[in-house]
Order: sequence, then structure tokens, then C-alpha cells
Amino acid sequence: MARYRWVARGQAGLWLGAILIGCGGTESRDADGTSNGDEVAAPVRETAEDNPLLAGAATGDDSASGAPGPASPGASGMPPPSAADVASPTAPLPPEGGGNQALEPGTLTAGAWDDNRNLDRFLEYRDELASQQMAGLPPSEEEAHRDAATRSIEPAEHTTLDVALVIDTTGSMGDELAYLQTEFDAIASAIGAQYPSSEQRWALIVYRDEGDEYVARTYDFGDGVEAFRARLGAQSAGGGGDYPEASHAALAAMNQLGWRSDPATARLAFWVADAPHHTERASEIAAAIDVAASQDVHLYPVASSGVDELTEYSMRAAAQLTLGRYLFLTDDSGVGGEHKEPSIPCYFVTRLDDAILRMVDIEMSGAYHEPDPADVLRAGGDPADGACSLASGQTVFAF
Repeated sequence: MARYRWVARGQAGLWLGAILIGCGGTESRDADGTSNGDEVAAPVRETAEDNPLLAGAATGDDSASGAPGPASPGASGMPPPSAADVASPTAPLPPEGGGNQALEPGTLTAGAWDDNRNLDRFLEYRDELASQQMAGLPPSEEEAHRDAATRSIEPAEHTTLDVALVIDTTGSMGDELAYLQTEFDAIASAIGAQYPSSEQRWALIVYRDEGDEYVARTYDFGDGVEAFRARLGAQSAGGGGDYPEASHAALAAMNQLGWRSDPATARLAFWVADAPHHTERASEIAAAIDVAASQDVHLYPVASSGVDELTEYSMRAAAQLTLGRYLFLTDDSGVGGEHKEPSIPCYFVTRLDDAILRMVDIEMSGAYHEPDPADVLRAGGDPADGACSLASGQTVFAF
């Protein structure tokens, strides 16, 4: 039986524009005169007139996937990506073989947190950051709560599934990319076994930054699982150099994918990253999140090693506004650098593949549920019966 969850949905373009502006670390490199070498790989549209990533206009359909296209970015107020943000649609595919060292399946570990089930705690967290006068946060409690209109909804059951992987492929993301390349077959097979009629479709967006080999590469739905596996396996990590990356271009490209728009389809995007956007791109990433929410695409950020407090907050806000959940890698796997302890009071740690499959199951079944006790590796904080009682008297849910 489906359970109710609490959500706070405001105008992301207004709310997150103020939140996210301080999430970057340093200014971006000047794109003028750089060699972008960017690619948008097949399936692609042949001309700027037909390609909304280049022309900034939606076509209304997707010939490769046979699915309706998203709403026009212009109608939503989201500025279209610039030519520097996306690549030539005629550029070749990357060479086969990403060159990443494969990890054993089931290696990475993660926790999960739902800010919509803990809305009061989320708003308190926001107020705490505001009180520290962190750059980019609203200056007053009144503004922080301005768009937080609380309502209850019942998760819906779905029969078909669209999943996009949005992956930061800069140099620090080698372990996470290698994991996804290793684990994909098992995840897709598990979904197929549990939901054999799901008609699962996968899309891929990989991104780096201005001045790197590419800013964003897009591989749309429509080619099947085998083609997706090959494209994911062909990616490698490299570039970067400064802290913020081009997540604004990646999320804008995500909204241009050929998502199926029927109510029977669950639309999920797992956004795997370890760095924030550039501060001067704050309005663009806020608008992209707003468009994702309007298309009912649920964002599931996966915070990797190296994130800071502002990055965590922006990812959690993106998940909260799109009705997704915040996933965060932990040190339990022993892989990669140190992972930030999240600013939440309690949680359960499972393998990352178990967490991903649970998120998919929640979206497909319409029933919200905790991790299987057999899957729990450890608990953070002191949850009892799936909840924690805080010193303030507040009760929060640990999943």
C-alpha cells in the first residue's frame, strides 16, 4: 500500500537561484578561445534548426525514440544552452574502452535521505546555513520559507521506466565511473527480473567543463540497452582542474532528452557528481531543475567524494524540489577519497546498487519503503524502527 510523503514545491527558479549561487568554489575559465571539442552523440538531430540543444527550441517529438519531446525551454523561462555548452552533432563517438580500472560489482556503499519526508528538518538545515551567512543563501527566515508550501501526495504506480545517468566525468570521478560501468548489467538485469514489462530505456549524459575535451555529451533514449552499455563503457574520466564543473549544461541537456510523457512512465535521473556548478551559472542550473520538476523527472543526486556543505545542500534541494531523494557515497567501501558525513541526524548504509534498485522499485511500485534489514551494512546516528528521536523532540525518518 502506498504511503504518503510530505513535499515542499516552490518555484525552483526563484528559490534555488538564491540557494545555488554560492555553491561554486572558483570562477570558471573563460570559454572564449578555448578548444571545446564537444560532442552530442547519436541519436542526434542533424541541424541546429532541429536540435533544441543548439537552437534552444523543442521539436515536440523525438524521431529516434518515438516519444514526445519536452516542453519548450522558452516557455518555462529557462535560457537555452549556448553553443559553447553543447557540442557539434556531427562529432565522432569516443573510442571504445574508457580506460578505467573496473571495480568488483557491489563495491560502493551509500546512504539515502528523503527531505520531503523530513521537510521541517530540511528547512531548519537551510536556516542554519543562512545563520552562518554562507554566500548565496537567502538572508532571512522569511525568504527561506517563502516558497515552502507543504502538501501531501501519494506516489503513483508506474509500468514503464525511463532512466538517465548524468555523470561528471572529470578526473576525480574515475572510481565512480568505473563502478557504473561494472555494475550496469546487474542493475538492468535486476530491474528486468522484477519488472519484466517495464520497457526500460536508458539515456546517458556525461559532462566536464569549459576548456576540457568536451562540456557535455548526450546519448538519448532509443538505441536499446546494448547500445547504452557500449556508450557507457566507452567513457573515461579526465580534465577538470578547478572545483566547479559544467553541471548547468548537463542538467539543461537532460531536460532535452526524449522522455516518454505518459503517466505510466517513471522518469528518473541519477546525477553522479562531486563538485558544484560555476557561480555565474546559478540561474541556469536553477531553471534546469525547475524544468525537470515540471516534466516530472525525479532527480536522484549521488554525492561522491569531495563534496562540501554547499554542494550537499544544492543537491538535496534539487532532489527535494523534483521529488527525488539524496544519495551519498560513504567510506565503508574503502574506495576513493574521503566522503563527507552528510548533515542529517541518522541514516542507513547499504551497497549503492541496493540503494539504486530500491529507488527504482519505489518509483515503479508507488510504495515507499525502508531498506531490507539484510541489506543494511550499518546505521548512522541511532535509528529505531526507521526513525530517530532528536533532542529537540523532533522525529525524523532515516530513509
